[in-house]
Amino acid sequence: MFKNYVFDLYGTLIDINTDEWDMELWEKLSILYRYKGAGYTAEEINRDYCRYVDDEKKRVRKRHPEFSVIDIKIEKVFNRLFKAKGVSVTSREIDEICTAFRCFSTVYIKLYDGVIDLLDTLKSKGKKIYLLSNAQRKFTENELNMFGLTKYFDGILISSDEECSKPDVHYFNALLDRFGLDKAETVMVGNDYISDIKGAHDAGLRSLYIHQSISPEIKGRLLSDFKVMDGDVFKIKDLIVKQG
Repeated sequence: MFKNYVFDLYGTLIDINTDEWDMELWEKLSILYRYKGAGYTAEEINRDYCRYVDDEKKRVRKRHPEFSVIDIKIEKVFNRLFKAKGVSVTSREIDEICTAFRCFSTVYIKLYDGVIDLLDTLKSKGKKIYLLSNAQRKFTENELNMFGLTKYFDGILISSDEECSKPDVHYFNALLDRFGLDKAETVMVGNDYISDIKGAHDAGLRSLYIHQSISPEIKGRLLSDFKVMDGDVFKIKDLIVKQG
């Protein structure tokens, strides 16, 4: 049926819970910054982080007025926090800060049951697999490698790189154009009825919706061609893989 399978990541392949509101996170981050000579209290670094995130979003919107949903490179925010204190750091040190922030803010992270079986099945059938994720590369790259997922993908698009996010059609088109995908041979698989499913619909793609505990509440029409409402990844094979 399909030759190309495009997956969302968080809530579709990876089950994750993060908490960026916990002040303990900001206390730990402030200690890291003080290690390197940038003096912040937890409250100060939290406040300035939020301010710089807003600033970066404004800059992206100015550069890309055509995008309806934008994203930023979070490493720019962490670097600005150092610059504001007159501290110069290397790109490697910024990477370390990004990694620590993600680690400190992660409550749990795991693969959903059936993910490896699904990806192995697709590969055994000669299918092409792509990732289209609303995410930060500095976080996501480590997590893809941690779970051994990187090797499965024939192409990866991460919103922080593109400065554009689902459900913006520009983001879907970037994937289709970059890898020369035929819409008629491509299906989107995701757990968000707007970002993944409405976005795919607006881009002219068929889709499968899988409902997970972290999926947003469905408040409108579900536009997917297929659906798995109990979060069972194994059922995806029956719906959109075995026929192909």
